[in-house]
Amino acid sequence: MLFFTSALLSLVVSAFAAPLASQDSHGRGDLLRFPPFIHKGLLCNLPIPVIQKILCTRQGTPDLSIDTPLGTARGATDNGDVVRFSVKYASASRWQPSSVVTSWQLPNGLTDPSGLPLACPQDNLDDSAMSEDCLSMILFVPNNLPANAPTLVWIHGGSFAVGSATAPGLDGSNLATATNSIVAVIQYRLGALGFFAPNGQTNLGVKDTVNALKFLNKVLPSFGGDPSKVSLAGQSAGASMIRTLLAVPSAASLFRSAILQSDTMDYGFYSPSIQQSLQQFFNTFISCSPSDNACLNALSIDAIISAQDNYSNNAAFSVTPAATVAEPIRPVRDGSFVTNSLDSSMAFPHVTKPLLISTVHHEAGFTIYGLYNDGLDATGYVNALNAAYGSNSTDILLQNPNYAIPANAESAGTDVRSQLQVVGTDQVWRCPTWTFARNWVSNGGTAYVAEYLVGASYPGNDAVSFCTDAGVVCHQDDIMIVFGTVPNPSPAQSAVTAEIQARYKAFLNNNNPNTDGHASWTPATNTDVHALQLGGVGEVPAGACEPSLWGAAVPYDYQVFNI
Repeated sequence: MLFFTSALLSLVVSAFAAPLASQDSHGRGDLLRFPPFIHKGLLCNLPIPVIQKILCTRQGTPDLSIDTPLGTARGATDNGDVVRFSVKYASASRWQPSSVVTSWQLPNGLTDPSGLPLACPQDNLDDSAMSEDCLSMILFVPNNLPANAPTLVWIHGGSFAVGSATAPGLDGSNLATATNSIVAVIQYRLGALGFFAPNGQTNLGVKDTVNALKFLNKVLPSFGGDPSKVSLAGQSAGASMIRTLLAVPSAASLFRSAILQSDTMDYGFYSPSIQQSLQQFFNTFISCSPSDNACLNALSIDAIISAQDNYSNNAAFSVTPAATVAEPIRPVRDGSFVTNSLDSSMAFPHVTKPLLISTVHHEAGFTIYGLYNDGLDATGYVNALNAAYGSNSTDILLQNPNYAIPANAESAGTDVRSQLQVVGTDQVWRCPTWTFARNWVSNGGTAYVAEYLVGASYPGNDAVSFCTDAGVVCHQDDIMIVFGTVPNPSPAQSAVTAEIQARYKAFLNNNNPNTDGHASWTPATNTDVHALQLGGVGEVPAGACEPSLWGAAVPYDYQVFNI
């Protein structure tokens, strides 16, 4: 049985990663330096009000040079309100685990602190815009930062194959200012270099993110941040990465809460056996023995990406449909580093970290309206469901009022793409997210669930006209809302940005997104997720995301493929 989302969602989860141009800093101001043997962050941890007031709140001219335990950090500022620090956090040999750096270094051999890191190797980027030496991050540190400030660590999406810390909309300056926090936007190894090492190393990209958190743990006090107040946030594959980290015991002490936006939870992690089969398949596309390190290290980036493309285009058809066309590269539950699937396929562990979990209203819109650009009639709709789910599940779906063929759609030529879009959104994103939230709460955690009814069309989404229609919020359209980087925002967009940033500020500080001036956000229970409408009023109707349908009568991908 083939699931339609494995074939039809291949375009949605891809991010568009075009590094932004470097910008010169506009003056450096006075350098406020501390002696190398006294670190500002250490003083700020002392419960002495006078010290905290004088030393631990950034005031006046921003610090462009900060002493850290790893050396002097040099930054740049574009507007005087936020200082941007580009830094290399880890080093790694090809297809080997990374290790945290022991000194503060600008990325990619830069000498100008206003420069930005190169992206990790990926498709559709010029060689000059990417480098294997890519384990870098950008810290956005606001002026007037309070003592012991929280930190939000953003993990970019892109199907674990594309994306970067400099992707469109990821300038953290506005978000850092609005939340009064440090914002760190990180990169990790992508594609085959991060997840399909021929020598059998697994989860290298995930281990990179753990090292990014270890690096931050060392340096945050120097910038006024509290290492015990780190929250992870990410969208799409970035959210999937965070869900992976929630299943990594060794990462548990490195962050206290998490924000997952548009996680493709339907797909699940790979099991060790499926990972091994897929790894062997990938190895057929390279001209080296898996044990020949000299040959592997001599492979060009172009050769590796070509092998990765051959793997991605064929894995779901030649090895297992569990790979999907949309996300054939993803983490593996190896049992030692990643110890749980965090889905309904195995016993859920006891959990404690509070979560914010959100989706957008038209997650599958880009794919459905892109692939069926000439429309879809009732017959085509039924055929698509049958091909995806088989006749038994199709009958169940068609009997559900949320997915039934509209009464006026039987006549030839009536467009029912909207119905297929709802099915795709519910299967891959909304309903598995709600299932996850109920499981999280049932096992000791706290979760707040939401859905964006207002968004901002992300660069590239305009390739599908549906995603630019008024009131439509396609996959990725929440990113610039959260970061406050919407060009010429409408009043509705500005209002949602102000609300979500206020809620994130409260969550970063108090593990609770409720704040004065906004509607009460009720935490999920094991029977009702109380999904808040962002940009609307009240809670999202449950629709078909009740426990009796998805994950039960109609299984998720991770259940079908037993991964």
